[in-house]
Amino acid sequence: MQKFHFKNILENSGWRQNVLIETDDTGTITSISESNLVDKDVNLIEGFVLPGFQNAHSHAFQYAMAGLAENHEISNNPDDFWSWRDEMYQLALKVSPDQMEAIASMLYSEMVRQGYTNVAEFHYIHHQTDGSKYDNLAEMGQRMINAAKNAGINITLVPIFYQMGGFGKEAQDGQRRFISKTTEEYLELFEASKQACESYSGANIGIGIHSMRGVKSSDIVKIANEGPQDVPFHIHISEQLKEIEDCLNYLGKRPVEWLSQNIQLSERFHLVHATHLSPEEISMIASTKANVVLCPTTEGNLGDGLFPFNQFQKEGGQWSIGTDSHIGINPLEELRLLDYGQRLISHKRNTFAQKTGDSGAYAIEMATVAGRKAMNNFEATYFKVGEKLNAAIIDSKSPLLALTRKERLTSSLLYTSDSSHIWGAIINGSIQAANGKHKNEETIKANFVKAINEIGNRS
Repeated sequence: MQKFHFKNILENSGWRQNVLIETDDTGTITSISESNLVDKDVNLIEGFVLPGFQNAHSHAFQYAMAGLAENHEISNNPDDFWSWRDEMYQLALKVSPDQMEAIASMLYSEMVRQGYTNVAEFHYIHHQTDGSKYDNLAEMGQRMINAAKNAGINITLVPIFYQMGGFGKEAQDGQRRFISKTTEEYLELFEASKQACESYSGANIGIGIHSMRGVKSSDIVKIANEGPQDVPFHIHISEQLKEIEDCLNYLGKRPVEWLSQNIQLSERFHLVHATHLSPEEISMIASTKANVVLCPTTEGNLGDGLFPFNQFQKEGGQWSIGTDSHIGINPLEELRLLDYGQRLISHKRNTFAQKTGDSGAYAIEMATVAGRKAMNNFEATYFKVGEKLNAAIIDSKSPLLALTRKERLTSSLLYTSDSSHIWGAIINGSIQAANGKHKNEETIKANFVKAINEIGNRS
């Protein structure tokens, strides 16, 4: 059993002071009360406590190439998403299970240090480097789970169905580690991944399609309708203009248009990026309560474009954030970039404040509640008896924040804090990062350095 005394904690209704939370041995909250007394067996947390951030979209292995695709060829064929993808394939063909675990452990520990308590791992490197299957179909997925355990973060493993090299095209050789040829092969992989999740109490499972271009349309429908119905469903969609053009040429409809007309969307669906939507597609998503996962630092890095946030918000659309390729990992940066991109194209400053008047409170609510759904958690209350204690902690000793009255604190936290202001994180009732340092930093870092030196792509 653990006891935590929080001087300032953000609840759904606003800031509350001097809160005592007790947990059992699993990190589940058993009581929440107000108390001015701090016993010697109580963990005193003086920082500003937020619900743990939810990272709803991650490709962990890509952390090993962060920043390496920024040297652009000067030619008539300028660098774009598709040449970046080629660079990614080269890395994907090299990484071993041990290296994958080391990279993901480093990444996840950095997420924890930045206040993330949960990650949805959109995982598609399934096979050996020659494309043959491991004896354990979920070998690489198991390494992601091991990494989450090393870092102490909760993980929703989303083994991805990847079948094609494009609309009507066979898979390329560079994609050979990703491929499940049939729905039956994919569901076998899913079941093996589900079993692997049983090795860590902080793990659960999701289901996912790589993209409209990556799986036959008939098989997308089959997995959506006949696959597991009690887990979140993740898919990349409408990220790049070329993808939409190809979809129109092949299926005669735009990606979200086709998806919504062939699958019964609901709040268990998470459409990643959805950058380029028509007004009709915006309504299709919002009306079904499906969620959009936005990854602003990656979308900006890849030149994807800006999501039509204003109209989506007006129609009550639900959204969360992810760090995708991990060119950036700070959740506050993701939220700010999302907001500022919209301000720049609308020439208005109230992107997040249209309904509540409080930009910071709105952003944290959406990122938390919709982000939890991506992990199969439909609890909207930030801290509640019977739920795990997961919290991000901002340093309250920052002079600017310390002098801010509570009514303006949430937005001040969001818009003025940098990574140095993130004190740490509590995950499942255990302090995993404190004073800006992960508790297993040295071991994780040493294994990461060894793996990167072996891969050799950064030297």
